[in-house]
Amino acid sequence: MDMTVVTYAIYLVVSIGLTVWVARTLSRSGQVFLQDVLHGREELAVAVNHLLVVGFYLVNLGFVALYLKVGDTVENARDSVEALSVKLGTVLLVLGVLHLLNVYVLNRIRQRGLDDEAYRAGTGGASRAHKVSGRDFAPPVPPQGTTRPAPGV
Repeated sequence: MDMTVVTYAIYLVVSIGLTVWVARTLSRSGQVFLQDVLHGREELAVAVNHLLVVGFYLVNLGFVALYLKVGDTVENARDSVEALSVKLGTVLLVLGVLHLLNVYVLNRIRQRGLDDEAYRAGTGGASRAHKVSGRDFAPPVPPQGTTRPAPGV
């Protein structure tokens, strides 16, 4: 059997296995985080989690398929191991970057929700300034008085 075909088969089995393992792990562990982000709405968290997993599979398996071709011919076991290390290392890096991007976006959504809750809970009067997560919720210039309507209005 041709060593290039063996390398392709090993690459596909390991890459698909890693993608499935990472997706399942993230799905299980991410459920609690999503419920926090979505303020305890479990049904919505389950739906979003499922959509994220489907997107994760599509992006990663698409990348694995596009990255399948080996540039040089694989003539022996050494060439196969070298090609596999480059390809699997790249797949792992892509999996990691996509995971970090997901966590970053979800954390930003969570932080914005916490900021909005803190703002709504703390707005007792117009002159109170609230600084949450570096965002200032006070008017740029505090009110200095009132004006009378123009005559005839």
